[in-house]
Amino acid sequence: MTVYLVGAGPGAADLLTLRASRLLGRADVVVFDRLIDPAVLAMARKDAELIDVGKRPGHSNSQDLINALLVSLGQTRECVVRLKGGDPFVFGRGGEEYEALASAGVSSEVVPGVSSAFAAPAVAGIPVTHRGLSHGVTVVTGHAREGAAVDFRRLANPDMTLVVLMGVQRRASIVSELIEGGLEPNTSVAVIERAHMDGQRIQRARLDELGHLDVVAPAVLVIGPVAELEFSDINAISNSVSMLAS
Repeated sequence: MTVYLVGAGPGAADLLTLRASRLLGRADVVVFDRLIDPAVLAMARKDAELIDVGKRPGHSNSQDLINALLVSLGQTRECVVRLKGGDPFVFGRGGEEYEALASAGVSSEVVPGVSSAFAAPAVAGIPVTHRGLSHGVTVVTGHAREGAAVDFRRLANPDMTLVVLMGVQRRASIVSELIEGGLEPNTSVAVIERAHMDGQRIQRARLDELGHLDVVAPAVLVIGPVAELEFSDINAISNSVSMLAS
């Protein structure tokens, strides 16, 4: 009996790992989050039980309840898949679920997924690092428990790319803190909504315009000079390079 904490990737079913798709085909029960694409759930075994534990405004399953459910299922079912958007260990609270299972003596395994921190910028043609523009990337959450919000003033570095997950509601204060920390108001910003899902939308702006944009969650914020880039047809670029090489 094993509970698999499986990353569903950023949205599209064909971005799942092979291990994730194989486990979905074996699972007795699949416990899934709100943003999981129906095409991903369709990959589950036909007789698998599907349990929606998605957290929604005004109607959320607490993390404690989800942990208890996973423990109970892990003690009674042969193969349980806990399907989480993105990567379970990148702001997915997978660590808390792993700890709960371990404390109860339930066998578990983590199956990493493609994180939206990198897949969302990529769908907009944005490399999070690029020679001459960015020496590195910082991934941070804009949503933290009360009293533990990130101090964005300390992250204001023009030589680094800042990728913010779950930052839609706080974006106005994020802008204020970054500018207060020394980032220029005209710093480039890209906002990728519903990356790799139906309704995907990409907006580009200056940092001082971000707070006034019409943004709908889920969205990933990319802040830094690389947000100006738009390598929109990677396949065409790759084909051109191959032709030159030959």
